[in-house]
Amino acid sequence: MISATPMLGALAHGALPSLAAMVWAAVLPTAAVAQPYPSSAIKLVVPFAPAGGTDAVARAVAQSLSRQLGQTVVVENRPGAAGALGTMNVVRAKPDGYTLLLGSNGPIAVSPGLDPKLQYDPARDLVAVAGIAAVPFLLAANKDLPANSVSELLTLARNKPGTINFASPGTGTTNHLVGELLNTLAKVNMVHIPYKGAAPAMNDVAGGTVQFMSGDISTLLPMIQGGRLKALAVTGAARSPLLASVPTVAESGVPGFEANGWFGLFAPKYTPRDVVTKLSDAVRQALVDPDVADRIATLGGSTMPMSTETFTDFSASERAKWKKVIDANQIKPSE
Repeated sequence: MISATPMLGALAHGALPSLAAMVWAAVLPTAAVAQPYPSSAIKLVVPFAPAGGTDAVARAVAQSLSRQLGQTVVVENRPGAAGALGTMNVVRAKPDGYTLLLGSNGPIAVSPGLDPKLQYDPARDLVAVAGIAAVPFLLAANKDLPANSVSELLTLARNKPGTINFASPGTGTTNHLVGELLNTLAKVNMVHIPYKGAAPAMNDVAGGTVQFMSGDISTLLPMIQGGRLKALAVTGAARSPLLASVPTVAESGVPGFEANGWFGLFAPKYTPRDVVTKLSDAVRQALVDPDVADRIATLGGSTMPMSTETFTDFSASERAKWKKVIDANQIKPSE
């Protein structure tokens, strides 16, 4: 049996401070580890410049998450390399739940199949925490094009192969791939014309240089309302509340066609499971926040509540889908 006498003797000779120090040295690390998450501000990285759909969704979600989690969620824009720079910033971050990514279909689903030099693999390097929103694209045409629907557009394309052109903001963008998906499923040959951005593409479609394009509903809507473009179809599974009279592409004679811009929350790989679960629950609560739902609706989209498991599967299926389109059309990243 170990005697308590030496310890009592030490206390009697004034050794209490050193013993107390030893006790606190043992306790403090445990207390630090046991701090509830989150205990400080969270950074939400947006891999694109301020303004635009991704940034708008991020800021609406960040405000709601701040209320849900009781800590400030700070949006940080890190644009560059089609979203790769900001994504890599999160991949390299400490996996503690304090650096997160507002991911979207471009850097998460398209770039991995398009760019062989990409420095990250979403399946390997990130955790798909929760789905946030799905936003369909809009097929819009020059107002004088002798086609007022997708079925009429495809008839033109079949009657005059190679003469119908479609614009996009650049080679390898999701907008480009939407056109190639339409070519593939409808078995037509419409020619892609890449531009350096959405604005010049829209202007040339409005001017008649190019026949049609796919683009963000909220961006194209003013030109449609102003009579410079006409809406042919939306690319999602359901009609958009912003254009309830406009059918989907699937309704217009291309069964199985669906293509959306989408957003979701991602964290670095090895983020603790309890942290991921807390974030996923907070996102689902945020999506019933009227401010968040209304912001997504102004983009022409709808909330996309998904658990971590469901969102992981969804992200993987999107990568496989767009990889197939990229390979079938031999699309290479623009220089």
